[in-house]
Amino acid sequence: MTRGRRTQTAELEVRLLREGIIESKHYVQAIVCDSRGRTLLVAGNAETATFVRSALKPFQALAVTTTGTLERYGLTDRDLAIMCSSHKGKIEQVRQAFNILWRSDLDPSTLQCPIPPGKRSPLEHNCSGKHAGMLAVCQQRNWSLNNYLQRSHPVQQLIIQKIAELLRMPAEEFISARDDCGAPTYFMQLGQIASLYALLSSRDNLDMERIVRAMTHHPTMIAGDGEFDTELMRLTEGELLSKGGAEGVLCIGRLDEGMGLTIKVMDGAKRAKYAVAIHLLKQMGWISPSVSETLSENFMSLSSVTRLEVAGDLSML
Repeated sequence: MTRGRRTQTAELEVRLLREGIIESKHYVQAIVCDSRGRTLLVAGNAETATFVRSALKPFQALAVTTTGTLERYGLTDRDLAIMCSSHKGKIEQVRQAFNILWRSDLDPSTLQCPIPPGKRSPLEHNCSGKHAGMLAVCQQRNWSLNNYLQRSHPVQQLIIQKIAELLRMPAEEFISARDDCGAPTYFMQLGQIASLYALLSSRDNLDMERIVRAMTHHPTMIAGDGEFDTELMRLTEGELLSKGGAEGVLCIGRLDEGMGLTIKVMDGAKRAKYAVAIHLLKQMGWISPSVSETLSENFMSLSSVTRLEVAGDLSML
């Protein structure tokens, strides 16, 4: 009898401790892949799938870097960074998203992302930069603007084709659904997502290299001061690239080495993904003890009486 290849190891457990007593638990799966799509390390099931959510944004930005849109409208790395962003609607972030539209001769009314509760403009939505980038491509290519979020629209077809080429899969095989901002997002195995980040981090592709440079040189655009993605990239000074997504998704690339880490918290808890990231980055030697200590103080100590701890490690299959 032939034994099937093992695809599962023990998943990670994140515990909320209140004065040392376990109050809550989260279960987390994670995987590390290289740029050839090989699984290097895993915790949980290597074939687990999830919607990639906002961690897709650097790859949606390929529609901009591969079409000459940056050059056509004189867009900068700061503009490209806000396209990859899940920002907090701070004034400098909103102005950067507006700059993309202004340079592309587009009105903010063309944005189809929602107006956040308590805000006045779709420019304040955390995905406004991504939407502005998509619209800039449509303007450059003379594609229709009023239906740019439809899956059949040329800009969305361009995006999924770029992703399919990276993963060497037919574009029609990807399962999609609408993200909260209205744009398509895709249902992928964690290993596929980690492979995308490994490819992004390998710096072998000039179009992706520009995205990497924009994100690591302008980390405040990507999330904001005090937010995990921004602080990790700032503290590691361009050695790591980080982009989170909703429902417990977090992706990190180790630059120049072509390795990608994808984390998925199974109950979607935001706090757990940061605790796991710190734990695994320390385990793999991707961050120094001083960086680990700083991040732990900011993202694992939740109050004077509660903190997070992580049990388990990545393993080889």
